[in-house]
Amino acid sequence: MGTGCAAALASRPMPTWQDVVAIATRFPGVEETTSFNTPSLKVGKRFLARLRTNPDALVIKTTDLQEREALLEGRPDVFFTTPHYDGYPAVLVHLDRIETGLLEELVEDAWRTYALKRHLAEHDARR
Repeated sequence: MGTGCAAALASRPMPTWQDVVAIATRFPGVEETTSFNTPSLKVGKRFLARLRTNPDALVIKTTDLQEREALLEGRPDVFFTTPHYDGYPAVLVHLDRIETGLLEELVEDAWRTYALKRHLAEHDARR
């Protein structure tokens, strides 16, 4: 990464949990709750994302294991995992390293994968 890229990353604000919530709650059926005593997002009763500590990161569902592997291989500076998530369609995200547009895309992809059909129809009708 060149010095221009490093400066651009350093100057932009890091997305926070509140930013993740704001992105996710644009979509029908998303609610903020808790999971493992940490803030969490679900659509219906399906898990979408949660804030994790040790290490600090966002845990977010992926569409499938292939997407998970592609994210881990394509952007190891942003995405990582731990043995706990082996075989599970989710990645851990360094919020201090992800671009807002990519975060928005991940949240929408997770929502579209796990939302109820009526939520999808409601959202798509508004577009």
